[in-house]
Amino acid sequence: MSNYRVNLGFAEYPDAGLDEFTSNIITSLTGNAGFPTPPVTLADLGALQTAFENALTAAAQGGTQLTAAKNAARDTLVTALRKTAAYVQTLAGQNIALLLSSGFLANSTSKTQTPLATPNIVEINNGMSTQLIVRLQGVDNARAYEVQVKNGTGGWQPAGVFTQARGIVVGGLTPGSTYSVQARGIGGSTGYSDWSDPVSHMAM
Repeated sequence: MSNYRVNLGFAEYPDAGLDEFTSNIITSLTGNAGFPTPPVTLADLGALQTAFENALTAAAQGGTQLTAAKNAARDTLVTALRKTAAYVQTLAGQNIALLLSSGFLANSTSKTQTPLATPNIVEINNGMSTQLIVRLQGVDNARAYEVQVKNGTGGWQPAGVFTQARGIVVGGLTPGSTYSVQARGIGGSTGYSDWSDPVSHMAM
């Protein structure tokens, strides 16, 4: 019988990706009879996530102290997720379906982990005002996709981390401005794929 290992790569996710991952863990473990007594209660895990989100919002204003506080909140959340992952490993190490039902991912059973291919932007459409809807050609073994945008000659700005390749909503844009959009996969042996070629589209 195969022994499956819980993937601990979430510790290297970008802040937004870690936040989304935590939400998925809480949702997946809520009412999950396979994991009745997690070492960190879901209420406590939710409280740690909220503390991290608040610190992340505060750190966006800049400043060394606020950034340090955000990093401390992130470390505390990651520690709680690692404890939960160890618990899932203990109960589901030989049951891949049960393991995946927890929201955690399993390490590849392949002896050689390979870099991710680069995703391609298939199309960009206008959604509601100030939004662009991005559809990617997904890549095998990607755990998530990171998107960034650039307005004119300005610098690249993060637009979020998304678990799906289609229907990615990029919001907060200025109507009438043309944005360049890039995406990359998260996962594989190097952690990230290369960025896709940029595609431009006007926000409405």
